[in-house]
Amino acid sequence: MSLSYYVSPEQMIHDKAEFARKGIAKGKSIVSLDYKGGILLAAENPSTSLNKISEIYDRIAFAGVGKYSEFENLRKAGIRYVDIKGYAYSRADVTLKSLANAYSEAIGNVFTQNPKPLEVEILIVEVGQTEEIKNGIYRITFDGSLSDYKDYAAIGGQAERVEAYLKEHFKPNLALGSALNLGRTALGNVENKLVSGRNLEVAVLDRNLFRRKFRRIPAQEIDQLLGL
Repeated sequence: MSLSYYVSPEQMIHDKAEFARKGIAKGKSIVSLDYKGGILLAAENPSTSLNKISEIYDRIAFAGVGKYSEFENLRKAGIRYVDIKGYAYSRADVTLKSLANAYSEAIGNVFTQNPKPLEVEILIVEVGQTEEIKNGIYRITFDGSLSDYKDYAAIGGQAERVEAYLKEHFKPNLALGSALNLGRTALGNVENKLVSGRNLEVAVLDRNLFRRKFRRIPAQEIDQLLGL
């Protein structure tokens, strides 16, 4: 005779959240911060083939931490979403807010309906077309919670410590090299180390580029920007 066990909804949600947090905590943090020409994204990532930072659309970029296969599927789903919307309407109708809401709904549905939640946390950012138009930064957590940020943000297991460092040291209108050095120091501050330039994955949304603003920074340029 089998015995049935009852688990309260509160306990189930708590257990799911703890499971997701443990998975996310294994990954290195990612930072996003505004600089004079747009938005910088930087991650500690020694792999040259498994990218944590990618382009989504003309002025939108994506970054993910946690289980790679899961945030990679989210990246692909986001690309399909904006491509369909841009084709059905116009490229100008593709906005960061609508994409953030779509991600929030999809991730939240998995958290509430599936036994296993997604072990991911994602960051999506959009550069303003001019300096007068503010950049957009949204963070979506494993349960679908959506938060918007100004100037800088971090995701990953040590995001709070990274953001605390950025809050203390961030200044508006930083040059790209200064922004990268700040991001690098914030990432390394978690473990009291200096992250090697060769272990950094860096990309920018450069508002001065034509239409497609995303540009991945190669290793040689990273060293130059860091003054190595």
